[in-house]
Amino acid sequence: MQSRENDFSRLELNLGNCLRNYRYFRSLLDPRTKLLTLVKANAYGHGAVEFALMMQNAGADYLAVALPIEGIELRRSGISLPILVLTAGTDFFPEIIENRLEPGIPNLYTLKALCKELEERGMTGFPIHIKLDTGMHRLGFMTSEIDDLLDFLKDCPLVKVKSVYSHLAAAEDPEQDDFTLGQIKMFEENAGRISAGVGYRPMYHILNSAGIERFPRFQFDMVRLGIGIYGISALPGVKLSPVASLKVKILQIKTLKPEDGTIGYGRYGHVAPEGTVIATIPVGYADGIDRHLGRGNSSFSLGGRRVPTIGNICMDMCMLDVTGTDARVGDTVTIFGEDPTAGELASILGTIPYEIMTSVPRRIERIVTGR
Repeated sequence: MQSRENDFSRLELNLGNCLRNYRYFRSLLDPRTKLLTLVKANAYGHGAVEFALMMQNAGADYLAVALPIEGIELRRSGISLPILVLTAGTDFFPEIIENRLEPGIPNLYTLKALCKELEERGMTGFPIHIKLDTGMHRLGFMTSEIDDLLDFLKDCPLVKVKSVYSHLAAAEDPEQDDFTLGQIKMFEENAGRISAGVGYRPMYHILNSAGIERFPRFQFDMVRLGIGIYGISALPGVKLSPVASLKVKILQIKTLKPEDGTIGYGRYGHVAPEGTVIATIPVGYADGIDRHLGRGNSSFSLGGRRVPTIGNICMDMCMLDVTGTDARVGDTVTIFGEDPTAGELASILGTIPYEIMTSVPRRIERIVTGR
């Protein structure tokens, strides 16, 4: 999309930063190892179609989404890479098949439902990905369930196991490395059982972004790159480049006198004795600006200078204290990006950068920069 002069709010996606992050993670891998990029949840809030196109052009081997509808959107937008649907469910198999999506299979119930649909269509060799539970205890086949899985898969021409995968629960935490290594050991053993049972070797993958950085020796055949590609590293000494910057333009500026009293809902913003200059910007909690960032608990960047919030965050707007600056209507304010970072806002809120990124709604236009 191209920016227009009257765009008040936009999420800028820096292609150069994205490619730098991609090359960093690729440098940690054997050239033969495939790289899957996660673009679920609207590409962690960055814009699924825009980001998938960047990854396709960068040379990624696979994409992954959470839900079938996300994969369908990518196919309709011209994305041709293989797409793994991590949470396929059982209600959308016709759409999955018709859009050439590849479902993750976490249990025998799901597999049988898919095979019934394939049989009705007269299809064979449909690609599936077997999910193993190695300690996350969310989705996947337990060790005790693998024999039943293999009994079903034996001599079953309806599906082809494209990969076997699992998910690390705490790869970013050095204090839990023993648990992580235990997960990897269990995964390798059970994936080997599946390979022996079906008579061929599917791809194996268990490493997430933190796993790629901290346990590259276990990269197997493919890795899954999620938060890392968007600019968050699991290693304290590594500074990745934030891909997304949420930027807005000032709508109005007011110079308030002490007698004007208060600012915003609930009257929590107070005019200083010497007066206060406020700038109103067109983003609020409906745009992912958490209400706890209001009342001066956070500050955003205006021309390289931090300006604090004042008063409560509204649904579609919030106010900033720009006293002492030369702020003007139309000036750009950065909510997060290089300064402040999504990680800083997450720290204020006691959460993780994922939540900051995924909270930016689709009504905020995504614009790719640095082409």
